[in-house]
Amino acid sequence: MHSTKLTLFLLLCSLSGFSQTKLSLKDAVDKGIANYGFVKAKESYAKAAQETVKQAKRDYLPNLNLSAQQDYGTVNGQNGPLYGLGGLGVASSGLPLAEQNWNAAFGALYLVNMNWDFFTFGRMQQRINIAKADANRQQKDFEQEQFQQKVKIAGAYLNLLASQRLERSQIKNLQRAEVVHKNAAIRVKNGLLAGVDSTLAAAEVSRAKIALNQIKEQVKLQNNKLVELMGVEPADFTADTTFVAAIPKAGITGTNQADSLNNPVRQFYKSRIELSDTQLGLYKREYYPTFSMFGIFQTRASGFSSNYASDQTAFTRNYFDGIDPTRQNYLLGVGMTWNLTSIARSSKKVSSQKLISQGLKDEYQAIDLQLKAQEDAADVRFDYAMQNFSEAPKQVRAAQQAYLQRTTLYNNGLTNLVDVTQAMYTLNRAETDRDIIYTNVWQALLMKAAATGDFNLFINEF
Repeated sequence: MHSTKLTLFLLLCSLSGFSQTKLSLKDAVDKGIANYGFVKAKESYAKAAQETVKQAKRDYLPNLNLSAQQDYGTVNGQNGPLYGLGGLGVASSGLPLAEQNWNAAFGALYLVNMNWDFFTFGRMQQRINIAKADANRQQKDFEQEQFQQKVKIAGAYLNLLASQRLERSQIKNLQRAEVVHKNAAIRVKNGLLAGVDSTLAAAEVSRAKIALNQIKEQVKLQNNKLVELMGVEPADFTADTTFVAAIPKAGITGTNQADSLNNPVRQFYKSRIELSDTQLGLYKREYYPTFSMFGIFQTRASGFSSNYASDQTAFTRNYFDGIDPTRQNYLLGVGMTWNLTSIARSSKKVSSQKLISQGLKDEYQAIDLQLKAQEDAADVRFDYAMQNFSEAPKQVRAAQQAYLQRTTLYNNGLTNLVDVTQAMYTLNRAETDRDIIYTNVWQALLMKAAATGDFNLFINEF
């Protein structure tokens, strides 16, 4: 009867588990990479940068402009200088007559214009290189975001797993406290013990319930953290605990130094330096001139006759006569433009970019030292975790034996409740230490994978 009630109690304690979804570590990582907003955003940025590379290559193509216009107006000319400031001048071509007249006719201009900066001392190619370097930086940013997200999800998963194992241990602890309380209550009722034993046992039950509730709160917090990193709707998940009591097959040998240099985080910081250096190369090339080729072909039409200068009646207002082209011109040429003041401006761009590159190198050096220290700490952590891994079962077995001995003696009236409570504390602490130690082994391996940049070192264990 007692075992039936106990079983019902345990079912009620873990009732939420029936509405939970079993989730493997690989599934959690896959869902997080597929759904997490920041990872998806970095992927879009990387794709956009690839399109920018294509656009930069097309910028080297010559400009080819087609133009056509049809106008109606007068052609009075006047001797004198004129500058078409802001493109606001009117190109009315006609001889300067003695006085104003308002003769107007249709006219038209059709032209094809081509100009090409065919030699810029490598500036166009350098702009393409900048686009490529930026695309590489965006790609490395995407890869390191993926990598870090995998590590975060794995860490959150292990934290959830640890808290759920602690929850099971606290349920067992509560079970033991209730058994002790049940036995004490019976013995007090039969006059075999003082009533204070039942009161103390009831206090231990309450303490165990409080501890269990605190662990359940942690389970929920860790679950929600994992949900957040996975980018899914809130839900309760049950972690797979089948692997946690085993030792990683790969151990801590991990990757070599060459592989460690390919850490996605290192590669991202390195790509920032490469982009800055490429930008510096462009600024240095701004010292030099630009050589251009250009060509124009145009055809014009006018409602004014060729003898209009001597006969101001020699024009027509007929639209079709005015837009029918009768004169053609072409022009071919090669030119050079060199803004000498750009040398002074570009020199400051160069010096500024050099400082930026140096700053990025300093950041790379800092992250490199940080990852090396993290890798060294992971090695040490794994060594101690493995030592504790071998000790944890011994501690649990000894604590179980001590608890069994104390409860047996207590049930036979050979010891007091304080000794039983102390043994129960020891067993609960041993089980808690075991749960944490088992998880720490995998946390150390994850830390090693994060430092070396080889997530497969960790995930291939599953």
